[in-house]
Amino acid sequence: MSDEASMIDPQVEDLLDRAGSKFRLVTLGAKRARQINSYFGQLGDGLGAQVPPQVTSVARKPLSIAFEEIAAEKIEPVERDLEAEALAEAQAAADAEAMEAELAGDAG
Repeated sequence: MSDEASMIDPQVEDLLDRAGSKFRLVTLGAKRARQINSYFGQLGDGLGAQVPPQVTSVARKPLSIAFEEIAAEKIEPVERDLEAEALAEAQAAADAEAMEAELAGDAG
């Protein structure tokens, strides 16, 4: 590599350090870019449902803005506990089944 400054800012290596993996960087950047795109799309509606960009940027593309937010540590990945989520879904399904059985018993 040359000593010249890269034209890509923020640099991918810095983004990978912040995100932890390529997969997490791609999913985090894409999700945030969709949120930014939705924000710009609803600006005239006055709804205020989306979070505006968290950095001042000259970039025009939502993905570039998202990467700048990640580089500035304004957006961070959140670890999901898939096992706990699956357990909660199973419990909710069991509760719904018990409620249906109780309602069926009352009706009959």
